[in-house]
Amino acid sequence: MITRRTALALPTLALLPPAAAAQSDWRAQVPELRFGMISVENERDAVARLQGFQAYMQRSLGVPCRVFRGTDYAAVVEALRSGHAELAYLGPASYGLARRIMGERVAPVFRYLDNAGMEGYHSVMIVRTDSPFQRVEDMRGRSLGFSDPNSTSGFQVPGWFLRRQGMDPATFFSRTGFTGSHEQGVMAVINGTYDAAVVAYSNENRNTFQRMVEKGMIQDGQVRVIWRSPLIPNSPIVLRMDLPESFRTELTAALAAMPQGDAQAFREMSSGARGLVPARHEDYADIMAILEENAARRRERRS
Repeated sequence: MITRRTALALPTLALLPPAAAAQSDWRAQVPELRFGMISVENERDAVARLQGFQAYMQRSLGVPCRVFRGTDYAAVVEALRSGHAELAYLGPASYGLARRIMGERVAPVFRYLDNAGMEGYHSVMIVRTDSPFQRVEDMRGRSLGFSDPNSTSGFQVPGWFLRRQGMDPATFFSRTGFTGSHEQGVMAVINGTYDAAVVAYSNENRNTFQRMVEKGMIQDGQVRVIWRSPLIPNSPIVLRMDLPESFRTELTAALAAMPQGDAQAFREMSSGARGLVPARHEDYADIMAILEENAARRRERRS
């Protein structure tokens, strides 16, 4: 898939019309910034990585900032929809879910430029290193773990591409199920719960199982990749667009400045990304098309 880079144009309060500038104290309407994160990793590590971000945003905006990890991907979307979060980190597919539910009330503002300078990542199928499976074709009649129904690399994209390769997960594998997160998918393979799992993968030095090694959760070399998807646009940071314009302006400017303004907090938040690049709804057009086709297929199977 092709990703696009667009020029970053950040409005400043100084450039706003006098009426808008007079209303720039948005804090009466937004007394707290609440940032939700999808369940890619365990809650303890996810929240710990965001402590620097939390402190940075409190300094930058002058209001309390609270971070939370959703119990699943849909929970973060629901928090946005119901007004219990202003900002969130979503996967491309969960952004698609938010867009279907909220329409233009939600929009992507940034995505990470990863440690290798890429704006995209992959879905990969992993197996235990000591297993006999060398190719995805070897998995016929075996079990496969997905991460979450609203995960891009952990469900939506691999299912779509595997069907394109003549391997419908519903019939090709003996059993499929959801593990709850990418990290749990890796553990399920290592523990033998599933023969394989699909997880997020940017590159050899930045992926789900590499980070688990760094955190001491698994040993290096316990899993290996047997299948990789085409490039997926990196996950967006999304913002509710029904909030005051002055708030959105200040928040967007603070986010844009974070890689230089608090480099350590940004590295921790992004797992070592190089920076931020602007994100647009159009960047996820291919993902939205995949979601629509997958949804239509499910409807046909139920009818």
